[in-house]
Amino acid sequence: MLGSSGLPEQLASVEPTWSIDTDIVVLGSGAAGLSAALASRPARTVLLVTKDSLDAGSTNWAQGGLAAVLDPNDLIENHVHDTLVAGAGLCDETAVRELVTEAPNAIRYLVGLGAAFDGCASDGMALSREGGHSHRRVVRAGGDQSGVEVQRSLEMSVRSAGVTTMEHTIGLDLLMGTTPEGTRAVAGVRVAQLDRSGNVESVGAVTARAVIIATGGFGQIYASTSNPPSLTGDGVAMALRAGVTATDLEFIQFHPTVLWSGADATGQQGLVSEALRGEGAQLRDGAGLRIMEGVHPLEDLAPRDVVAAAISARMAEAPGGVDDHVFLDARGIDRFDERFPTITAACLEIGIDPSKDLIPVAPAAHYVCGGLATSLDGATDVEGCFAVGEVACTGVHGANRLASNSLTEAVVMGTRVGRSLSRALPAAVLPEENLGTRGLLDSARRDDVRTVMSKYVGVVRSPAGLAAAAEVLEELGRSTSTSAPATQQSIEATNLLTVATAVVTAARAREESRGCHLRTDFPEARDEWRRSLNVTLQSGRITVG
Repeated sequence: MLGSSGLPEQLASVEPTWSIDTDIVVLGSGAAGLSAALASRPARTVLLVTKDSLDAGSTNWAQGGLAAVLDPNDLIENHVHDTLVAGAGLCDETAVRELVTEAPNAIRYLVGLGAAFDGCASDGMALSREGGHSHRRVVRAGGDQSGVEVQRSLEMSVRSAGVTTMEHTIGLDLLMGTTPEGTRAVAGVRVAQLDRSGNVESVGAVTARAVIIATGGFGQIYASTSNPPSLTGDGVAMALRAGVTATDLEFIQFHPTVLWSGADATGQQGLVSEALRGEGAQLRDGAGLRIMEGVHPLEDLAPRDVVAAAISARMAEAPGGVDDHVFLDARGIDRFDERFPTITAACLEIGIDPSKDLIPVAPAAHYVCGGLATSLDGATDVEGCFAVGEVACTGVHGANRLASNSLTEAVVMGTRVGRSLSRALPAAVLPEENLGTRGLLDSARRDDVRTVMSKYVGVVRSPAGLAAAAEVLEELGRSTSTSAPATQQSIEATNLLTVATAVVTAARAREESRGCHLRTDFPEARDEWRRSLNVTLQSGRITVG
C-alpha cells in the first residue's frame, strides 16, 4: 500500500557553514540519549544535540516510574509474562527477556548515579503497581516525579563525563556516504542552530562514525497529547528520509487518563498517572457508574489499550450527558497532595481538588509502541545509524506497551547501545551530495496535520476516517516546497506530516484490531496479522509491507 507521493526526501535549508567531527553524535537528551552518551564515554568522543534545553523531552514529564523485579515475592517470569500479554502477540520475547533481566541492574545503576527513589534511603524501595502488572514492581521518585529524578541524575552524570552538548539545535537530515563495499551508510548529520524564536541561525555538518537517534516519540501529530511540544517525530522522519526502515507505527498508545481541562483544550495535556489506579482510584462515567467493572479481570488496572477503548466506548454512550470525558475517583487515597504533588497542582489549576472532587479525564496520545526497527544493540538496517528509546522498536512493547516499561527500556537499551559503541565503531565514510527532492511544509499547515489525525486516527479507527485522513495528508504532501522558510516550526511541520502519513498508511494496511490499534471494520485480532508491518519512504512515497 502506498501513501503520499509528495513527501520530501530532504529538508530544504541553507547549506552548512561550519562542521564538527566526533566519534558519536547523539540526537536527543532524554533518558535514552543520556544513557547512551554516558555509556560511550570515556572511550569515545560524544556530541549530544538537542533542539531545546537538555530537560525538555518526555523523560522529565514521566510520572509513573520504572518497572523492575525487586520484590522477593515477584519473579522475572512474571514481568516477562505481563509484558507479553500487554503486547498482544507482537512482542519479541528475546528483547523482552533482555529488558526484564537487566531492569533491576538499571535501577541500581541509577541509584549509583545519585537517583533518589522513594524508600531507597530507608527500608528498601517503595514499589507501586500499575495497569497490566501482576505485582508491585514500579519504582517511583517524589510520588509522581520519577522522570524528573531520572533526568536529573543522568544529566548531571553526562555533564561530568565530558560529553559535549549542543542545545537549541535541531537535526535536519542524515549525511550519507558509501562504504568500500558499495553499501550506503551514515556519515553524520546536518543540523541547524536555532535562536529563541525558532529561526535558523546557522546550519552545520557533523561528521561521525555513528549517529544515535534518541529523539523520542511523535505525540504532537495529535491535537491532544500528554507529550511535550518537542515530540514532533523528528528522528523517525529524518531516518525515513535516509532509507531506514520503521515498524509497528500504527500502534500508538493513548493514555486512558489525561487531565480533561475543557472541550477546546489542545496541545500538551496534564497526565494523571496510572499509579492512582494502582492505589485504588476508580474510573466512573458521567452518571457515576464504574467503567471497568466486568470489562477485564484486572478492572481499573487492565492494560492501557483495554482501558482507553472502554472509556471511548462509554463516552460514545454519553451517560449523564457527558460525551467528551469521564471521571477518576481518587478521593479515597490518603495524603493525596503529599504523594502526588504534580497531579495535585495540575488539578488545582483547573479548579479541581482531587481529595474532594472527581478528576475529569479522557484518553490522549501518549506513547509510540513502534519506531525505527533496531537490534538489541540499537542498530538499524542502515550502517552507522542507531536508535534507542521511544524512537526505536526493539520488539519489547509489541502492540501495546506495559506501563512503566518505557523509562526502564530507555536506560537499559541506551546503556547497552553506548557500551557496544564504546567497544567498536562502524567504519568512517565520507558524506556525499544528496540529490533527493527537497521541500518544507509551511508552518501554518501544522495544525491541519494534527486536527485530521485527532479526528480520524484516534483510539478507534474506521476505514472511511482513515481514507479521509490519507486524502488530507496527500494534499498537504503536494503543498511542500522549497519556498517555505526554514524555521523550527516548518521543519517540525514537515516531520509531523511525514510521520502522520506513515502512521495512516500502516493503519490502513493492518486489517484487524490488536493492542492499541482498533478498527471498526475488523474488531478482532486475526492470526494472519500476527506480524509487524515495515514502513519505508522511497521516492517521496510511503511503502508498507
